[in-house]
Amino acid sequence: MNDDLAALAARIDHTNELLQRMLAEVAKTPSTHAIFVDAGYLYAAAGRLIAGTEDRRAFDVDAEGLIEALIDRARTIFADSRLLRVYWYDGARRRIHTAEQQSIAELPDVKVRLGNLNANNQQKGVDSLIRTDLESLARHRAISDAALLGGDEDLVSAVEAAQGYGARVHLWGIEAPEGRNQAEPLLWEVDSQRTLDLDFFKPYVARRTAAAYEAAGSRPTREDVRFVGAQIAAKWLAARGRESLAELLPGHPYLPGSVDQDLLVEAEGLLQYSLRGQSDLRRALRDGFWEHLQAQY
Repeated sequence: MNDDLAALAARIDHTNELLQRMLAEVAKTPSTHAIFVDAGYLYAAAGRLIAGTEDRRAFDVDAEGLIEALIDRARTIFADSRLLRVYWYDGARRRIHTAEQQSIAELPDVKVRLGNLNANNQQKGVDSLIRTDLESLARHRAISDAALLGGDEDLVSAVEAAQGYGARVHLWGIEAPEGRNQAEPLLWEVDSQRTLDLDFFKPYVARRTAAAYEAAGSRPTREDVRFVGAQIAAKWLAARGRESLAELLPGHPYLPGSVDQDLLVEAEGLLQYSLRGQSDLRRALRDGFWEHLQAQY
């Protein structure tokens, strides 16, 4: 009997020793945090705060400087933690990077993740990307803390998923001139809340001058629009491939409704000018699109 007790005591001592070693290793392992930015929320809320509008033509954003400021703010809040990276979530037509998104993707410690843009320039799939990343990183213990800059109620499930694996989620918001710009259910679920105010954004978001704003909305020439049509055709061909081109050509000079709508929306974004009701420019846009595709066949 005494031998059994002695063996049990030895096993307990061995287990305690293993636990102490494990706790010592955990204590030496630095905490890790990541920053998750819903760019759609950021641009809309910061634009309204600084320029009084969500119209992107009315203000400029220094994305590189802003990201560095977010990293610095996180470094202050999570003083004993190291940064994993910044995740930047945005929308793009057919998930093809714009020039601005590409420049952001080239920044160190930044990962750009793209959802889609529908015909109304609304982001689709961004919330699910945030949830997937938050849940995966928390499940694999890659992060202990997540700073989430966003406001959509659909992010609640992402917060709950990360918390379920032990990560703490800290919601960052942007000062709203009136009322709130974040969903209450999201505010209820997170572990902490912080608001970035006007002074934080002033160095990185600036209203365009009246002259610059008017220039952004000036009527482009037919050649300008034709060139944009060719640019979009090149992207379309790279994304869809020659098989899709072969299916499209028999319909010339007409485009399927969905393709024509996508072409219109993307061109308006590139030109920063509405082509609605501009029949001559719409024809130039389609001409440029078709001419490029036919030259590649």
